Amino acid sequence: MKNNCTNLYFLSTIACQLTECLDEKELELLSVDLTTLGYMIESLLAHQSVCNGRYEQCNL
Repeated sequence: MKNNCTNLYFLSTIACQLTECLDEKELELLSVDLTTLGYMIESLLAHQSVCNGRYEQCNL
């Protein structure tokens, strides 16, 4: 199993820093936007996996 502690530490540090410079509403909007970005990337990766490099056939 890959050790993701470094990534978790890095993300935790970013989250703490953001709470110091953004208000609650700004943090909420950023959270929603980042969640949306994550879903969009997940969708693109799934499409790429299905298409297996067939760009023209999948219209990505």
